Amino acid sequence: MANSFQCEIVSAEQSIFSGEINQLVAAGKMGDLGILPGHAPLMTELQPGPLRVMREGGEEELYYVTGGFLEVQPRLVSVLADTATRAHDLDEVAAEEARKEALRSINEQHSEMDYSRAAAELAEAVAQLRTLEQLRKKSGRG
Repeated sequence: MANSFQCEIVSAEQSIFSGEINQLVAAGKMGDLGILPGHAPLMTELQPGPLRVMREGGEEELYYVTGGFLEVQPRLVSVLADTATRAHDLDEVAAEEARKEALRSINEQHSEMDYSRAAAELAEAVAQLRTLEQLRKKSGRG
């Protein structure tokens, strides 16, 4: 059995990553999902959160996706993200401000639609902050 597999991470705007990797960890709808070489074929929906890519030689890259789909085939894993960003390109101050604003909106809700939108915004801000926390741990600054 091979020790690596091809991975493609694409969004509507651009291709973010393409290469051979040893492992992928993604935020699935039912929790974090780890993919190793030889994983059974599957397709699942992703929720906003971190996407960890472990390359050959132990190098780890971290991305943030706002949702999308993950497809596992025998030698190819495809991440079809709504949007995808390299974790180090995220703005922590903006994410924290978005989290606070979403919480404020939830507390001051005027309709069910306001609540739903604020809850979605809160989930996305928290997912960005989770991704940044993983980036800090990876670089030893946490």
